[in-house]
Amino acid sequence: MTVRVVIADDEDLVRAGLRIILDSEPGLEVVGEAADGAEVLPVVRRERPDVVLMDVRMPAVDGIQATRRLVSLDAPPKVIVVTTFENDDYIYDALRAGADGFLLKRTRPDELVRAVKLVAAGDSLLFPAAIRALAGRRPVTAVPGVDRLTGREGDVLRLMARGLSNGEIAAELVVGQETVKTHVGNVLAKLGARDRTQAVIAAYESGFVSPADPG
Repeated sequence: MTVRVVIADDEDLVRAGLRIILDSEPGLEVVGEAADGAEVLPVVRRERPDVVLMDVRMPAVDGIQATRRLVSLDAPPKVIVVTTFENDDYIYDALRAGADGFLLKRTRPDELVRAVKLVAAGDSLLFPAAIRALAGRRPVTAVPGVDRLTGREGDVLRLMARGLSNGEIAAELVVGQETVKTHVGNVLAKLGARDRTQAVIAAYESGFVSPADPG
């Protein structure tokens, strides 16, 4: 099945470069472009993409606001935020808004292609070190649902924050992958998180996981 992609960036050259890379890859197709966040929603409604590559900084409506609009749709696409600097606080806000991950504009073409396919398949682009650094600049706040986690669910969330996959968590806790999958689902449900990235952000925001913890 072909993965349909929409590119949102206010720079013509960036959009053209991303289109060339993605359209040259079998199984990927760029079906639309937007030069500002204000244009994204109409394009997505018309083209029904699987993935949106979203520039985080745009002049009228930025990538954060545009992401919030997309995730409110009945069948939202996956969103990958594209940015110049990995320490940009806009990234953190976009992830909180519902983005599935982020990429740097200097990312190699093969990494871009892999990321789009990965997110389209339902995974998150979780970069533990970058999220930990960004979270360290934010105050701790109350997050509903954290106090309802069981001990084992808490263990799973801590390992998720380290960037471990379900298989790696299963090996760490010496349990089956299906058990881990169940725990992950429970964590997401209790935290009201859309995906693993949102759950990890909630863990940091609540102080359940500290940015000072070993990564």
